[in-house]
Amino acid sequence: MPSGSATRPSDVITIRGGKTVEVLNTDAEGRLVMADGLVSAVEDGADLIVDIATLTGAQMMALGNRVSAVMGTDGAIADVLAAAQESGESFWAMPLPEELRPTLDSQVADLANMGQRWGGMLVAGHFLKEFTDGRPWAHLDIAGPAYNGSAPYGYTVKGGTGVGVRTMLSLLEAQAQ
Repeated sequence: MPSGSATRPSDVITIRGGKTVEVLNTDAEGRLVMADGLVSAVEDGADLIVDIATLTGAQMMALGNRVSAVMGTDGAIADVLAAAQESGESFWAMPLPEELRPTLDSQVADLANMGQRWGGMLVAGHFLKEFTDGRPWAHLDIAGPAYNGSAPYGYTVKGGTGVGVRTMLSLLEAQAQ
């Protein structure tokens, strides 16, 4: 631990809005920060919430390093997929099976920041969903496509790719019309 105040497994933290989260894995810290952002978007009255992150290594296991995942509510997923098609980026809709949600249950907090290992990307999607208050929402998991360690292809350079930016811009344009 870098200091005595560092987060450690078994800590319980309070997310913006008051939900408590048991930290089971300190390497899953990004979703904790994203939870605060999602609650803030709900508080601001967002009509559509779209977040993007290199959330899980499980995304790479499921879809490789050229296809990003999208999870969320049906309408938001459809809007993201249309924007991705328009912009030339590759996204694939992933389900949020209800049977995975209970794996986030905690005995000491409202939920845990990790659930079962199998279907880890989908479990992470359930975690984020907990903070959207039922609003139209899409999460873009870009873990694999965010970095291209191979030769350039199409408009994708070697190195950091900026994947998702084109899709987000297309989505914003479509929402503005």
